[in-house]
Amino acid sequence: MNRSKRLYMLLGVLLICCVLTLGVSKYEERKEKIRNSDEIIMELKSEDVTSVSWECGSGTFAFHKDETWLYDEDENFPVNEEKIGGLLENFESLGVSFIIEDAEDLSQYGLDDPLCKIKIAAGEENYEISLGNYSEMDEERYVSVGDGNVYLVQEDPLNAFDIELSEMIQHDEIPKFDSVTEIEFAGSENYKAVYKEDNKITYSEEDVFFAEEDGEEIPLDTENVDRYMEVISELNLTDYVSYNVTDDELKAYGLDKPDLDVSFKYRVSDDEGGEEQEGTAVLHISRGPKEKEEDTDQEEEITAYARIGESKIIYKISGLDYEDLMEASCSDLRHQEVIWADFDDIIKAEITLEDKEYELTVKEEGKENVWYYQEKEINTDELRDALNSLSVSEFTEKVPAGKEEISLTLQIDNENQPEVRIELYRYDGNNCLAVVDGNPLSLVNRSYAVDLIEAVNAIVLN
Repeated sequence: MNRSKRLYMLLGVLLICCVLTLGVSKYEERKEKIRNSDEIIMELKSEDVTSVSWECGSGTFAFHKDETWLYDEDENFPVNEEKIGGLLENFESLGVSFIIEDAEDLSQYGLDDPLCKIKIAAGEENYEISLGNYSEMDEERYVSVGDGNVYLVQEDPLNAFDIELSEMIQHDEIPKFDSVTEIEFAGSENYKAVYKEDNKITYSEEDVFFAEEDGEEIPLDTENVDRYMEVISELNLTDYVSYNVTDDELKAYGLDKPDLDVSFKYRVSDDEGGEEQEGTAVLHISRGPKEKEEDTDQEEEITAYARIGESKIIYKISGLDYEDLMEASCSDLRHQEVIWADFDDIIKAEITLEDKEYELTVKEEGKENVWYYQEKEINTDELRDALNSLSVSEFTEKVPAGKEEISLTLQIDNENQPEVRIELYRYDGNNCLAVVDGNPLSLVNRSYAVDLIEAVNAIVLN
């Protein structure tokens, strides 16, 4: 009996050894099917693809091509064809660095339940690509293409496909422009601003935009106009609320009757540096109707929308952008200074102060202009600063009723406008009324008038 037991034990050990040997053999056999590679496992021409669909964590999407790319669930959805092309580029030349042939346990690669499944039809061929786990050691993703193998791919397609539907839309774009030749406002503001290169109206060569209002041309501040157009060009039109707007939706967003329409003509150079091309664009903006009824002024409560031309897409824009765009009046865009002539171009000043008249003159000495009062050279730094500080607090057409504080007639070295007369009248405790060339212009903070009076007194009393 003992001898039989020993025999059985020896047979058991032998069986275990055989099993282990067989396992090692199989392991070695499997090891031989794992190898490095630089193969290209898929070469797909984007133009041959007729449909593409995928299922990832972000959702399930399907698109097909009928001359243009269409979204299967809603063919009114404006598909960004460049985005589709970008997705398909992942498979134009899909290279691998590692192959596991005839893989059996797909779970260890995350391919039993893939993170993303992609289906592509191109001509007579159909492809199904599964994306599995990410190998932290190799910094590459496991992929299968239905041929029984598992691959580590050199370029990871997951980030490209794990997207929202909103990322597939063909957004409207504000056209890129080099210059603007005309801006027309309708709605809360109604006037036109025109670009004129040869300024024959004002004493500043930098004045190139002029507002046409009540038959009068008003010079606008070029920096203000440029700043306004910069707000338009930098609008973030990505947060769409409708991509196929109906008449009812237009009304709901307040865009059946926009708060403001901004139409502008522009020029842009072609890529080859040839002749400039001209174009026209229209921007409609509005606040939500309910908020307009409540007349809410708090920034955080502003809900505003925008539309480009007759586009079917409606975008939500920020309250700050809305406020900046609504600051489009002639008063907002014109010069905010009473006088904006370059002080170095002024060659004479006739001043009336407290019923006394003074005359300051300029003599050209070498390459410099030197100021004189009663043949005595004077320092005009304070006068320059005071004139430059005469800024508008409110434009007005009110006729002066108070006492004249000070008046200046300035001779300017300019053929267009060689002379300008500025009169400052007492208005109230905080403001003076500025009259320019006989026409009421604006209210000016009285402290600026006091600074100007003190600058003149510093010259004439010394």
